[in-house]
Amino acid sequence: MAKFIVSPKLLRLKPRLTPIVSLPSSHFLHYHFPKPTSSSSTASLPQTLPTSYSLPPKPVSPLNTAATFNNVILDPRHLSCCMPDKRLKVAVLLSGGVDSSVALRLLHAAGHSCTPFYLKIWFQEDFENYWTECPWEEDLKYARAVCDQVDVSLQVVHLTDEYWNNVVSYIIEDYRCGRTPNPDVLCNTRIKFGAFMDAIYNMDYDYIASGHYANVVHPSADQSNKASILELSQDMVKDQTYFLSHLSQFQLKQLIFPLGCLSKDEVRQLAAKFDLPNKGRKDSQGICFLGKIRFSDFVARHIGEMEGIILEAETGDFLGKHRGFWFYTIGQRQGLRLPGGPWYAI
Repeated sequence: MAKFIVSPKLLRLKPRLTPIVSLPSSHFLHYHFPKPTSSSSTASLPQTLPTSYSLPPKPVSPLNTAATFNNVILDPRHLSCCMPDKRLKVAVLLSGGVDSSVALRLLHAAGHSCTPFYLKIWFQEDFENYWTECPWEEDLKYARAVCDQVDVSLQVVHLTDEYWNNVVSYIIEDYRCGRTPNPDVLCNTRIKFGAFMDAIYNMDYDYIASGHYANVVHPSADQSNKASILELSQDMVKDQTYFLSHLSQFQLKQLIFPLGCLSKDEVRQLAAKFDLPNKGRKDSQGICFLGKIRFSDFVARHIGEMEGIILEAETGDFLGKHRGFWFYTIGQRQGLRLPGGPWYAI
């Protein structure tokens, strides 16, 4: 597929005749992020953590029979991605959304000792636009309410600097060069299962869990030298393995995804059965670090604008002007503001 031409002031377009099916992964992704190398971290964890992180583990029924948890009947399959045959100490990433909340409740129902963690990564609270509400305050409120239901204490971890240095600044520089990195791939690799994993390195958790729609198959104890395998979830619409595809073996071997065996509809049903305080909350959309800010405003603030011309790809005809090539990406149609289309960027 053709890319942007070298001159930063020219943007070539074609009429939209056939759908864009895929783009090369090298256009989106960055391959390497170092493994955690030390027990120390610049992340701000609470000064003291309780020695007991949850209520005592509760026994659960064998997988061939239904289990009842807090008067909620759970199908054995609901717990099948939670390692219910073990009793584990699990760090659970809790966002305030429905998915991670159901993941916490399933792990708790499986009898594990769970410590929920909320990652505060918002980095720019002085942004002028769309700042009538803090994007994280409502999330944190719901996360605490979910924890209160099962009497576990929520820990807040501040990873603002790590997020800026390892994700946001990288994205800014890539856009400045005309590339289109994927923020969620970077966030998972470098923050959720990178800086956070490093921050709790000495806390002796068996696994880290999240509400991602994915599954990890771990080797048996007597084959620990073999690889852990990232597999597709049951819900092919919500599946998030693409966004986890750059995790290393070091990272994968420490992860559980309780929702990997469930569909989104089943997760919503479980949220209602558990009577979660956020059971009716809509799924979050958009880029993880922006909150209510439009991405074009974010790019304009950090990179600025540079006017250039738009050409029709096959004929070279002049079509109009653009604000800067970093506002566009291959396959893009939205925001071109040209008559006679639809057009898309090549």
